[in-house]
Amino acid sequence: MRARLLPLLILLFAGVLLALGFPLAMSMAATEQQRVVIDRIDDTTRFASLAQFVTVPPTDSSDPKRPTSERNERLSALTSELSRYHQLYGIRAGVFYRDGKVMAASPGDWRLPEQGEGAQAFNEALAGRRSQDPPQVWPWQDRRIAVASPVVRDGDVVAVVLTDSPTDQLRSQILRHWLPLALGEAFAMLCAVGAAVQLTRWVLRPVGVLDKAAHDIATDQLAARVVASEGPPELRRLARSFNEMAGHVEEIMEQQRAFVADASHQLRNPLAALLLRIELLGLELPPGSEEFASVEAEGKRLARVLDDLLGLALTEHSRPDLRLTDVGALAAERVDAWRVLAERRDIILRTSGNSAVTAWVDPVGLSSALDAVVDNALKFTPAGETVTVSVSPDREQVTIVVADGGPGLTDDELARVGDRFWRSGRHQNVKGSGLGLSITKALLAAGGGTLSVEPNRPHGLRVVLVVPRNAS
Repeated sequence: MRARLLPLLILLFAGVLLALGFPLAMSMAATEQQRVVIDRIDDTTRFASLAQFVTVPPTDSSDPKRPTSERNERLSALTSELSRYHQLYGIRAGVFYRDGKVMAASPGDWRLPEQGEGAQAFNEALAGRRSQDPPQVWPWQDRRIAVASPVVRDGDVVAVVLTDSPTDQLRSQILRHWLPLALGEAFAMLCAVGAAVQLTRWVLRPVGVLDKAAHDIATDQLAARVVASEGPPELRRLARSFNEMAGHVEEIMEQQRAFVADASHQLRNPLAALLLRIELLGLELPPGSEEFASVEAEGKRLARVLDDLLGLALTEHSRPDLRLTDVGALAAERVDAWRVLAERRDIILRTSGNSAVTAWVDPVGLSSALDAVVDNALKFTPAGETVTVSVSPDREQVTIVVADGGPGLTDDELARVGDRFWRSGRHQNVKGSGLGLSITKALLAAGGGTLSVEPNRPHGLRVVLVVPRNAS
């Protein structure tokens, strides 16, 4: 859920910031260009006022040569202004008659453009309109801005002043205005990402707590509960409902365990009396009676099942005494205890791996679990084969592997290993109740450990016990 919710929030925040940032950036660029256009309009208006004097005849015409002389002086002044303007600002400027001929221009070889923005601005000025809204220039466009103003005499447009400006400075200015905006957008995006992460954590933290509690309950830690004080109201209500459900499940499981423990305990005394009477009856029967032997074997088997049921109920009900334990030394001790039985059956029982490895376990519970697993391995391993108990540490856990050389199990049988009362149809003649691995799983789960079974190559089984290295 985090992988979907967090990118969605980030994209949402990014979309909002871009929706605000792009119009603001465009407005900045338009404002800066408008300022430049207004300056050019002012310049062309000033040049147009100078050009009017060039086109207006003098009032005193008594001297035939005087009109030409005055016109040349005014034209010279206009040309000088245009030249100085071009030198100072690098802007091409010129005054053109209606037919496109040059009245004055700077640089001197500049002529009226035949097409493009300059020609369009000239045509608009001929219609008596000043340039107001040239196309927007963006920092990545190497363009020029053309602005034109009409020169009016007696209500008619007799000439047009045209300026053609480079946009290097304008584009640089736009970038300088955009830089703080981009930095602000980046900072806002970082804040948005942080807010999205915190919001995601706030929403998903109760989900993670629920998931952990559900996992704890699935691994027989029925006391797990959820603090229903964080997250959205819907998740808080879900947490309260989960706690009610967990309490109900725990109560039912406790009743079931109490019933199994009580039933097993109550049946042991009558069964013990029954077995005693069977033995007394056997003294009166002829030796070697098959029926008597069968009844006695079934009675003893029933006693083992009751003992294992009582042991399983007590194991699930009791709290483990977790402490820092040398698992390597404990495994070596249990192997030494079982070695006598292994030698009697001509089975090689050995240890491998690290000899000193500490873990956070209940030493009594782990000893019982190892006894059950080693006993199970010795039951099914034929003479001449090997049973190996290895201990290997990891950063967070310690792994104990009991590998035997027995016949092993099929894939379907491996899927059922650990089910209560389940035994392989091929091993019904071997003593057991089918509760040994169930008790082992319960012993390990009480301390945060796990048990799994896998094939051992080329044949046999590998029982893998995993316990935590540190206190949780």
